[in-house]
Amino acid sequence: MDKKRILASVVVFLILAVLIYLQYRHWRTFDWAIFWGQIHRITKWRIALAVALTYFAYILRAVRWKIFLNRVRPKTSVAELVSPTLVGFAGLALLGRAGEFIRPYLIARRTQLPVSSQLAVWTVERAFDVASVAVMMLVAVFGEGGMPSIPQPRWYRTAYLGAFVLTLFATAIVAAAIVISQKGEAVARWAELHFQHSRSELGKSLALRVREFKAGLNTIHGARSFFWLALVSVGMWCVIALAYLEVTRSYNHDSLRIWPLQILILMGASMAGSLLQLPAVGGGSQMATIATLSGLFDVPPELAASCGILLWLVTFASVVPVGLLLAHHERLSLRKLSAESHKAEKPEVERPPAA
Repeated sequence: MDKKRILASVVVFLILAVLIYLQYRHWRTFDWAIFWGQIHRITKWRIALAVALTYFAYILRAVRWKIFLNRVRPKTSVAELVSPTLVGFAGLALLGRAGEFIRPYLIARRTQLPVSSQLAVWTVERAFDVASVAVMMLVAVFGEGGMPSIPQPRWYRTAYLGAFVLTLFATAIVAAAIVISQKGEAVARWAELHFQHSRSELGKSLALRVREFKAGLNTIHGARSFFWLALVSVGMWCVIALAYLEVTRSYNHDSLRIWPLQILILMGASMAGSLLQLPAVGGGSQMATIATLSGLFDVPPELAASCGILLWLVTFASVVPVGLLLAHHERLSLRKLSAESHKAEKPEVERPPAA
């Protein structure tokens, strides 16, 4: 692990430590007996269904990647992309951000394509995720049965502000995509020129990301391709939302009978918290989920903590066993893959721009 990753992990750890301390001060009457007692009351078949839905969402990710590959590798099947997807997300769960390039790296190896091309797809894929969740959050915040039905009205203004910021962010991504698709090389050269004196090679790094994004956009061949990518993206996040719904319903508790549209708000909070993640243990996602359940939905602290942890285990960590089995079957080392994927990506930063 290099100095930047160590520093990032330390910063995330300190932020999470402060958040945990603040939660502890707020929950001084936390009853651990009640917390552990919730586990025995969970409806097990609902958890099994939530795990199945989570895995179905991974299959939909493979379907979406197949659509991206249709032009360059039309004979690649969805089945060939499922294993790299599961191994990649297992690496992300266990290694944190150090494992985020494993999936595009494995797909590049399997399809015999340049790693840079699949990093480009990965970049555009994330844009589709942000835009899909932004649309769903808007429906949740303003739709009937969503934010207006939340038990705690004092959160309305915060939720509306969050929806506004997320909409601006999604709009900025769409605008950037339009500009880069038409003037990508000019934008890349502008970044290199204006940040060329940076010691951290910021200009070259930004130029690389712009070119990757443009290359990823080139995989969207026409309106039909865009339609299917958008449809699969929204469908995938709907499936994940259903997994959230099954986990909350598994507790058979009145405070966790959350309406389907409101689940989207909980899912959005969890996604925002996932920006603060420690390898293998997470942290940010659980904290955000627990805080949203206890604050926004007025769920008792012990129940909120139990549900927040279980949601993380089901929707994020449940891929680890199967991912490790597949990695073992294919004789892959997650740490080695992480190092190789980052090594494959770094030389592109030092390479001069194409003429």
